[in-house]
Amino acid sequence: MKGQFLKRSVISDATKAQMYRLFCSQFENVSMQQFVADLDEKNWVLLLHNKSGDLIAFSSMHVYETQIGDRNVTLVYSGDTTVDSSTWSDSALSYNIMGAFSWLQRHYNTDHLYWFLLVSGYRTYRLLPVFSEYFYPRFDAPTPQSIQVMMNAMASERFGSNYDAESGIVRLDVPSVLKDGYIDIPENRLADPNVAFFAERNPGHLQGDELLCFAELAESKLTRLGKRMWQKGQKLFPDDA
Repeated sequence: MKGQFLKRSVISDATKAQMYRLFCSQFENVSMQQFVADLDEKNWVLLLHNKSGDLIAFSSMHVYETQIGDRNVTLVYSGDTTVDSSTWSDSALSYNIMGAFSWLQRHYNTDHLYWFLLVSGYRTYRLLPVFSEYFYPRFDAPTPQSIQVMMNAMASERFGSNYDAESGIVRLDVPSVLKDGYIDIPENRLADPNVAFFAERNPGHLQGDELLCFAELAESKLTRLGKRMWQKGQKLFPDDA
């Protein structure tokens, strides 16, 4: 698989159509117009193609600098992300995402990126403890007040009244709902405390409710596997890419 990390502005209409078809293979209740409108709010897009040139994964991101309290921070907000289910066992997207994050850290000349994402499926939430040692919310530690303030500020600015600060849930006016076969949590997966925590914190995920999640993107904050992916990813997107 080959990854490309591109400015959203250079994404062609044909590629947008491919992204939408892949998105609709797993999500419902979103029109092409809504999908493109959401994409146009982002400024970076990660694309993965297989050897035949077929699009098998993508992730859009809005990266921006803002001030929260007395801190100037660089935020990465992940938009729509979809991976062809036939490639779920392949770690290519994970390495490419970590490579993109590493490149963004260098591009924006910052020691730390702060990653925000909305999570309506347990598979996505389960990736956080795989990569990061510093993510929230989590079952084994409360969210530090400084991080919660940042999360609330970011979510309130972006989602307004659709964000419930008490629960950490975002309820979009037109939610993207996972299709049958993708949304249900198998009973045996609830033995994983991370999955059980997600199910408890986001009981409305079946209706498309999104749990606001945070992770700090710095090599020192990653798990051992996350660090390997970060280091390998640096080779995928070098500074002159």
